[in-house]
Amino acid sequence: MTGNATTRFADVALLSVTRRLPSLVTTSSAIQERLAPALRRLRLPSNLLERVAGVEERRNWAPGEDADSATVAAGREALELAGVEPDEVGLLINTSVTRKHLEPSVAVGLHHGLGLPSSAVNFDVANACLGFINGMSLAAGMIESGQIRYAVIVNGEDADDIQRTTVDRLLTQDRGREGFMEEFASLTLGSGAAAAVLGPADAHPEGHRVLGGVTRAATQHHRLCIGSPEGMFTDAEGLLEGGLELVVDAWKDAIPEWDWEAMDRYVTHQVSRVHTRAIVEAVGLDRARVPTTYPTLGNVGPASVPITLAQEAETLGAGDRVLLMGVGSGINTAMLELAW
Repeated sequence: MTGNATTRFADVALLSVTRRLPSLVTTSSAIQERLAPALRRLRLPSNLLERVAGVEERRNWAPGEDADSATVAAGREALELAGVEPDEVGLLINTSVTRKHLEPSVAVGLHHGLGLPSSAVNFDVANACLGFINGMSLAAGMIESGQIRYAVIVNGEDADDIQRTTVDRLLTQDRGREGFMEEFASLTLGSGAAAAVLGPADAHPEGHRVLGGVTRAATQHHRLCIGSPEGMFTDAEGLLEGGLELVVDAWKDAIPEWDWEAMDRYVTHQVSRVHTRAIVEAVGLDRARVPTTYPTLGNVGPASVPITLAQEAETLGAGDRVLLMGVGSGINTAMLELAW
């Protein structure tokens, strides 16, 4: 494989990872109750979300809560846990899909909310559900090169509006089964926020080493999943097939340099039961080492990986090997290894 999509880092550590979850729990039963007329008309199961995706509930922002405030809170906690002062931060990368406006970047408001110094570079990185892993790799490269000392990677997602809009549309428009299923993925989305702090490993022996990984692209599939504020329209079967093919190819490409067959934990992007099972089977992962959060949180976009990693952090021990894995619309895939 030519190109430069394989990376290794010698002196970068993950110092902390945190999450913030909305307080409002929305069950799949509640969504399906609203959609009951459409489900009956199309002769679809009344428990479609649980049966097909394995999503039983997801989180939504309650009154007084919002993604930006939660992201700032997650970032503050991550800095505190890492023992890093805001004025030591040289880089903030926001990786959210959610954005309320085209300009300015979401990162500028978060930079201000976190009280970071004027010298801290800040920008958005958008790459569908891979954003957080990409952000970590970018930050690691800047730390390794000596451009910065500490980086904060953040993500805040708000799926509330898109979910309401989708339900309303499916009820008011005379959609056939194919049209309904094209928007099915929107019903599995959830909201949440996460943050991580990266820094030099030599100064933080207690940190978790960021070793490196691979990224691969199959952009011939860039029309299979199109998202906008109005809705997300997906060719689910095509996306699954194309994503699995790319994951398997990337996994095989990585074999000469990386041994990922016996990791202690595989933290995957959380889509659904079908996608998790397919990836486990495609590359032969130990299912017991693949934690899931989609049953109770749904698909929280790029925040899924750090939210799941934050959940698993308490059960990981020194020396455990962790592989972050994701597939994003487009299609792209990324795998990044951590030594806990």
